[in-house]
Amino acid sequence: MYAPDDLYQYQEVLVSPMYLAGSNGTGEAGFAPVAHWPHQYLDEGPCQLLVTSPDQRIRIGWFGDDFELWKISAAEDAFSAPRWTATFNHITPAEIVAGLTAALVKDYDEAIASDTPGRFLTGPTVPWRDTVRPLTDAGWNLDGAAELGTVEIIAPDDQAGILIDRRGYGSDRTTVELWAGPPGWGTRAEATFTARTPSHLIAATAAVMSKSTPVVRERHQVDQRMQHLVTMTPVASATPIAEAQVPRAPTPLDVRRTAVTQAVHRAARAPRTAADLRVMAAQSRSTGAAQKRTGHPAPATSARLPASSPTPRRGR
Repeated sequence: MYAPDDLYQYQEVLVSPMYLAGSNGTGEAGFAPVAHWPHQYLDEGPCQLLVTSPDQRIRIGWFGDDFELWKISAAEDAFSAPRWTATFNHITPAEIVAGLTAALVKDYDEAIASDTPGRFLTGPTVPWRDTVRPLTDAGWNLDGAAELGTVEIIAPDDQAGILIDRRGYGSDRTTVELWAGPPGWGTRAEATFTARTPSHLIAATAAVMSKSTPVVRERHQVDQRMQHLVTMTPVASATPIAEAQVPRAPTPLDVRRTAVTQAVHRAARAPRTAADLRVMAAQSRSTGAAQKRTGHPAPATSARLPASSPTPRRGR
């Protein structure tokens, strides 16, 4: 475990494989493809942020304090029941969710341009191999020990997979599950899709899982039970020298380091005797007098950090 004041826990690292990186506590990556769609922030109820397509046929809900962090659905019109639903739990990296939201934006734009209902309402295709093709192309393998009536494709490291359940009936039943990590509330990422989810949307989500591109996390955001399964490279050591010379916005670690440094400096300057106080008062009066003579204010001692844009509340 990390101590609360241990700055090492806030170190930014590149985590791979991405599907074991866990959530960073915000939905920014998943919401990025739909940033231009209407957003509704909800103060009451479990859903804290609802993003919809302009005609409200596609809905993306963020349940920041729930086990199922994301619920995404599509319907034939704004008032119809969902045709299909996808859910992502609190461990699933938002970058994986972005695979689905980006595909939905593409489908929606094509539907508007062609004046058609949209591929996001077409339903699954046959055979099931269309759904898993991005994974098999990336070297994931068929699990010969899967239960009868199911198909499972496993990653080369055995730490992720996709399970297709072809048993049972009903449009609301779960037929596809993407998973990553060992079983456990804080270690396994899960994405589930109901029976009528279009195959190409599941494939788009799976395609992101198949990529080797690492993602940025603060070190403490990777569950310690997972750290022996991933590679974590400090962002600073992975940044080329030319890029490192370019000014950048402060990271959370930069802010914390600055706060600690300023606190130390304030403590070092703190007066310890009545004489010190009198000297400081005299200096203050001298500075004020100098300002009146020159007409210029004294230089500011600190700058306010830019306010960040509001983001959905962190999940548990």
